[in-house]
Amino acid sequence: MSDIMAPGPVKLRIGHTDRDEGSGGIYEHLNPVTQDVQATFPLAGKKEIDEAVEKAESAREAWRTTPPESRRAMLLKLADLIEQNAEAFAQRGAVDGGTPLINGLRMVETSVAWARYYAGWCDKLSGELVSTLDTRGEFAYTMPEPKGIVGIIITWNGPLISLCMKVVPALAAGNCCVIKPAELTPFAPDLFATLCREAGIPDGVVSILPGTGEAGQALVAHPKVSLISFTGGPVTARKIMMSCAQHIKPSIMELGGKSASLLFPDVDIQAACQRAIFWTIGIMAGQGCALPTRLLVHEDIFDETLETLKAIASQFKVGDPFEAGVLVGPVINSAARDRIMAMLETVKSNGDGRIVMGGNLCGGTLAGGNFIEPTIITDAPIDSEISQNEIFGPVLLVNRFKDEDDAVNMANATAYGLAAYIQTNDLTRAHRLSERLVSGGVYINGATQINPHTPFGGVGISGFGKEGGRAGIDAYLNYKTVVIANN
Repeated sequence: MSDIMAPGPVKLRIGHTDRDEGSGGIYEHLNPVTQDVQATFPLAGKKEIDEAVEKAESAREAWRTTPPESRRAMLLKLADLIEQNAEAFAQRGAVDGGTPLINGLRMVETSVAWARYYAGWCDKLSGELVSTLDTRGEFAYTMPEPKGIVGIIITWNGPLISLCMKVVPALAAGNCCVIKPAELTPFAPDLFATLCREAGIPDGVVSILPGTGEAGQALVAHPKVSLISFTGGPVTARKIMMSCAQHIKPSIMELGGKSASLLFPDVDIQAACQRAIFWTIGIMAGQGCALPTRLLVHEDIFDETLETLKAIASQFKVGDPFEAGVLVGPVINSAARDRIMAMLETVKSNGDGRIVMGGNLCGGTLAGGNFIEPTIITDAPIDSEISQNEIFGPVLLVNRFKDEDDAVNMANATAYGLAAYIQTNDLTRAHRLSERLVSGGVYINGATQINPHTPFGGVGISGFGKEGGRAGIDAYLNYKTVVIANN
């Protein structure tokens, strides 16, 4: 393995300056498979955040005025470098959080697509002519301007995707970025920082600082940070929003989900079940915010669907993410493992549904790691804990419905609203239900949630703001109005 592919050492990246020590102390990173300490690295505190913001401030004007085609060339080179280091990123994903290599490579492909898409926006940003002398007596137009310094806080699942979804459009818009990735997954962000430099992005424009909660608080509260873009859970989001409110600072919130998929009898059941298992168990062991973790099945095909789901799930190999053929790795850490198992024990003890497959920790050679059996639960009450709260593990809930009204009521019976899914070949039904489902996006018959050209984001406690499409770069811009009087 080359040096660039090696998973360490992780440093604090303040622009082009690397630090081996941080005021936030030292973090011991555990191997998600063995639970052994596999690396130690420094954590940033308020001191390093302040330094990174000051460095961004010194670079801000030069980056803002860099010709758009120059920014585009750098970001396209960054995309090329990510693609060239796909294997390295996949390996780091396995080391970071236990993502199987095959899924890690798919995530790199997605990340590259986002980077290239937003690189292309650099020289295409423009305002609009609002009025002319003929219509208003004044000449008015708008012009896009970068926010300035953007604070970016990302969670641990899919860090490379999050970086490309947030950092690249922010840079394309002419902003500088100070990024706090999760300390649980530092290796991919560290490589991303290296490639930003190799792509020619100037000193101070990008800083990447794994850090403590204090570091996150300092980033949010810093008066020179103009916008916070956050991916994570509602609990942390509320704290960030309270701080942003004190400073009258805007934010973008990409939060959790409890997404339902509605399965009707007119589709290929085998294909629909393959998608259901892949998206909820085969993708990061179910650790994704927009995954369709609740499958609502028409009663006429419920029994057939359930047997098909079990047959497919039984074929998904659980194990070491570096092992060939493994599709399901461990959950992120022992705390997540214990939380998920507590939810499953509640189902068993309270009768909140019926576990028809899995429901236990993996044994054998996987015992002692963070491995949970692929699990299917039927008929969990809609108001139960496991139906209302994110599981973030390899667990699929399967419920039956009678008709469209019943399905919609069940799908909407949650405070989340990130995504919804429909499996039907009836186009009229698809349009009709899309209007009724409360979510930021509706995805039909296997359509992909996270495409760079389509806006992605939620409603309710799933957050606000969009990533993807024109909306995803507009979030990092201010539109200034210029008006000239007809004197």
